[in-house]
Amino acid sequence: MNEALPDVPEVRVVGLPQLTSGFDLVDRLDLQMHLKVHGPLEPLGGEQLAQLAERINLRGRGGAGFPFHKKLRSVAESAIKRGVRPVVVVNGSEDEPACRKDTVLINRAPHLILDGALLCAEAMGARTLVVGVTRESTQRSMEQALAERGLSNGRRSVLRARVQRNPVRMVTGAAASLIRSIDGGPAIPPGRKTSASKSGVGGAPTLLSNAETFAQLAIAARIGPERYGNTGLYDEPGTVMLTVSGAVARPMVVEVPTGVPLRYVLQLAGAPPVPQGVLTGGYHGKWIDAATVNEAIVSRNSLDAVGGSLGAGAILPISQDTCPLGESLMVAKWLAQESANQCGPCYLGLPAAARGLEDILNGGGAAALEAVRQVAKNVKRRGACSHPDGSAMFLESTLKAFTEDIALHALGNGCGRPVTGVLPLFEGGAAPTGIPGGEDEEKNGPSRQKIFVDWTLCRGHGLCADLLPEVFQLGADGFPTVAQAQVPRYAEAKALRAVRRCPALALRIEESAPQAKAPSRNLPVLSQGRGRRALGR
Repeated sequence: MNEALPDVPEVRVVGLPQLTSGFDLVDRLDLQMHLKVHGPLEPLGGEQLAQLAERINLRGRGGAGFPFHKKLRSVAESAIKRGVRPVVVVNGSEDEPACRKDTVLINRAPHLILDGALLCAEAMGARTLVVGVTRESTQRSMEQALAERGLSNGRRSVLRARVQRNPVRMVTGAAASLIRSIDGGPAIPPGRKTSASKSGVGGAPTLLSNAETFAQLAIAARIGPERYGNTGLYDEPGTVMLTVSGAVARPMVVEVPTGVPLRYVLQLAGAPPVPQGVLTGGYHGKWIDAATVNEAIVSRNSLDAVGGSLGAGAILPISQDTCPLGESLMVAKWLAQESANQCGPCYLGLPAAARGLEDILNGGGAAALEAVRQVAKNVKRRGACSHPDGSAMFLESTLKAFTEDIALHALGNGCGRPVTGVLPLFEGGAAPTGIPGGEDEEKNGPSRQKIFVDWTLCRGHGLCADLLPEVFQLGADGFPTVAQAQVPRYAEAKALRAVRRCPALALRIEESAPQAKAPSRNLPVLSQGRGRRALGR
């Protein structure tokens, strides 16, 4: 159960290949084979590149779907205004257990990704290129690709290019996390939200986009917008890369033109003829039911219209003989473990939501159902990254898609079906804990402090919950719900502030003796498989 996908699963294509051209010839296209398959690529001016991206309606393929031409122009305008050179960052941090499309591209067609990134770097006059990855296989393939092009991070290089390896974590893939790690910090979001287009790596305007996005740009630059538009839908031309897993006979990454019926993709992977539900977009995505599957086509607009999501391109059907709430609970627990542990609504809210979903399965009734809805609502738009928002969307979609099962569990004796662990997680169903990496790694070690509430002094002012939400929540009576708790290492300064500011002086901290540093442990990883001018106006 919960078997991990290999880094490079089976790859299929519907119609004529574009991103996957040459995959039938070799396992990995080195530079020489890449040029034989795709041909040379001529540089484009900045505005030419922006117009190309606009004409093909290229949107980010990492989940958010932001128009690439807008991002390109925003970075260039900011660089011109400030008189600094921008930075180009390729985000290959594909850290959802159910997503492998970018990992496949980096492992098998790294030069196609570099083509798109180098087009942008030359058009904007960038002198720094960074490729963010999280797996050994992707690091090895991309470093080899840079070497094949003669690119390095040497001080005398015209373009300094390197690979940034981060831990396999859900929050690592956030743009702000990747930028922070490139600057030498931990691979977690900073406490404030900033626009990378205005201030990214080293404070410079940064063009950061998903690996597939750059590869799509390279294809369009070679064949032109007219030929590119001959494939797929008129308003969403081209192809998309999907990872299909879950209850399928053949987990795979597949390249399909937009407009292909979703049910055809599921049949290709050997999904059940009538799935109980299909999770679209990954673990920050949405469920659709069997009837809706027959209406949906592979496109961002179509999936949005039927209540689904293209998201990160993950498609996961489940069969009729498994408990959908039990399967969703396993994902909800994993999402809670993936919190960066620095924003109270996420750090406290996601585990509470998972517990609430478990209460529903155990017959908690309408109160348990309402509690999950309330928690999901409360965590939205209250984090330093999109993790709480995406997790809340998954939870709300689960409650909406499986109403009959919720009634059977919450108000009855359950659905009677087992939990088979069909949705892929990490090996053994476990997720890594802690956020190692960067100069602040020790902030995520064992706690050294414990904070105590003196009930003889506490008057329920509630300031502690505002200052230290990682530890304190207020009960219905307005008083803290815990009398003592360990303080996370990263929150020790906030705990001291809470003690000093408590109006009733009801808090105290006791600090344990420093412990010897434990030997480092490797994170569990997924199993291995095989320019010169800025934009003009």
